[in-house]
Amino acid sequence: MKLLVSPINREEAIIASRGGADIVDVKNPKEGSLGANFPWIIREIKEAVDGRQPISATIGDFNYKPGTASLAAFGAAVAGADYIKVGLYDIQTEAQALELLTKITRAVKDYDSTKKVVASGYSDYKRINSIPPLLLPSIAAEAGADVVMVDTAIKDGKSTFEFMDENELKKFTDLAHEYGLENAIAGSLKFEDLPVLERIGPDIIGVRGMVCGGDRRTAIRQELVEKLVAECQA
Repeated sequence: MKLLVSPINREEAIIASRGGADIVDVKNPKEGSLGANFPWIIREIKEAVDGRQPISATIGDFNYKPGTASLAAFGAAVAGADYIKVGLYDIQTEAQALELLTKITRAVKDYDSTKKVVASGYSDYKRINSIPPLLLPSIAAEAGADVVMVDTAIKDGKSTFEFMDENELKKFTDLAHEYGLENAIAGSLKFEDLPVLERIGPDIIGVRGMVCGGDRRTAIRQELVEKLVAECQA
C-alpha cells in the first residue's frame, strides 16, 4: 500500500516527505474533508518536495457545478499537482457524477495527459445524502478518471470503518481494479486498522489525523509518518 499524507503547509509537507510518504497531498481542512488549499501553497509544497514524491491536491467537496469544478481542477494542475482530487459531496445521481468527472478529467488531461484525476466518494454518504461509493468505479472509468477513493465527509472522529465494513471496502477495491483504476481508502484511519487494510488491499491509504497523534487539527509528526511507513512495508 502506498501512503498518502495530507499536509496543510510547506513545513508539514517537508515533514511528510522526510518521513517517507509516497504521495504528499495538499489540502485545507478548514474548508471541509477535501477542502482546497491555495495555488501558491501547492506551488510552495511542490518546490519544497522537489520531486521526491508526487503532489496531490484536493479541489473541494463539490456539489453539482461541473464548470466551477473543472476550473478548480485546471488551477490545481497548473499549480503543480500530479493528482487532482475531487469530492463528490452533494452529487445526487450517477448522471451528475458522470458529467462532473468527465468535465474535470477533460480540464486536467487537455492540459497534461500524465496527471491523474481522483474521484472521491464518502463512506458516510447517507449522512450527507450523496452518491454511494460503490457506484463510483464504473462512473470514474467511463469519465476517464484514474483513481477512486473513499473518505469520510464529516470529520467528527468517526472512521470509514464505522460506515462501511471490510466486505464493502473489499468490494469497492475489487470493483476499482476490475475497471482498471487505482483505489484509495481514507477517513480517520488508525494504526490498529492496518491489518484489515492489508486484507482489503487498497493501492493507497490516505491519512492526516493518524500521523498528527490522533487530532487532525494539530501538526504532522515525522516519527509517526516513519512508523506508519515501516508498518505498511512490514
